[in-house]
Amino acid sequence: MPDILFHFWNLIPITFAQGLIISFVTAGIMLPFRILGFPDLTSEGTYPLGGCVCAVLMLADVDPLIAMTLAMVCGFAAGACTAFIHLRFGINTLLAGILVMTMLYSINLRILGRSNAALFSKENIFTPFVDSGADETLLKIVLVGAVVAALFTGLWYFLKTERGAAMRAVGASPEMAEAQGINNFRYTLVGVGIASAFTALGGSIMVQSQGFADVNMGFGILINGLAALMIGEAILGRESVGRQLAAPFIGTLIYYQLVSLCLSFGLAPSDLKLATGGFVLLMLALPRLKKGNRGATPVREQVKE
Repeated sequence: MPDILFHFWNLIPITFAQGLIISFVTAGIMLPFRILGFPDLTSEGTYPLGGCVCAVLMLADVDPLIAMTLAMVCGFAAGACTAFIHLRFGINTLLAGILVMTMLYSINLRILGRSNAALFSKENIFTPFVDSGADETLLKIVLVGAVVAALFTGLWYFLKTERGAAMRAVGASPEMAEAQGINNFRYTLVGVGIASAFTALGGSIMVQSQGFADVNMGFGILINGLAALMIGEAILGRESVGRQLAAPFIGTLIYYQLVSLCLSFGLAPSDLKLATGGFVLLMLALPRLKKGNRGATPVREQVKE
C-alpha cells in the first residue's frame, strides 16, 4: 500500500498538467453538447489537427504562439464544416461529426507529411521559462492554468451577454429562438466552430508539452473527455452557467487523478480505455439506478397499452 501511494503521489503533478491541457478538449465537447444541443464527435479529428498544424509550423520556425493561433483557426474551420453539413444537408449531427473526423485523418496525415514528427529541438511556449531554471512540470501547470482561467472567464462573460444568451436559446429551443428572430444557422455554425477551436488549441499545447506530434494522438480522446465531463457535472451540477462551464475543467482534473490511481494499483495502460468506457456507462446509468423501478411502468405493460 505505501508503494501504491508513493507512485500515486509522484504521478499527481504530471497528470495534473496533462489534465489542464485536455480540459480544452472537454470544454470543446461540452459547448456543442450542453450549450447548443449539438452532440458532436469532431473532437477526435480536431485535436490531432491542432497538433499537426502547430507541429508543421514550428518545424518551419514559425513562432509557437502564431502556430497555436493558426491551429485554432483550422480547428474552427473543421467544426464549422461539421455544423454546415448538418444544417445545410440535414445530416444527423453525430454522422456529420463522424464524416468530418474520418476525413480529418487523411488531412492530418497530409499536413504532417508522415505519421509523427519530433519537436524536441524546437522552441515552444515553455522554453523561455524552462531555460530560466524553473521546474518544467510546475511551469506547465502555471502557464496552462492561466490560459484555462482566461478561457473560463471569457466564456462566462460571453454567455452572460446578449449574444451568449442567444446562443444558449438556440440550444434550449431552436424553434423558440427562431421565433425571436435569432439566426440559428449562424449561432450554431459559430458555436460548434469555437468548440473545435478550443479542442485544436489543446492539441497544439499538447504537442509542445510532449515534444512530438502524431496523427493518432486523438484516438480515444472523445471518451476521455466525456468521462471527465460526466464527473464534473456529477460533482458541480448544471444549475448555472458558471457550474456548467467549470464542470469540464474540474472533471478533467479529477478524471486524470483517477487514471493515476488506476496506474498506481497496477492497471495496464492498455486497459484504461475499458475502464474509462465502463466508468462513463456507470455515470450515465447512475440517475436511473438511483430511481430504481419505483413508479416506472414495465415495458411489457407499455406495449400492451
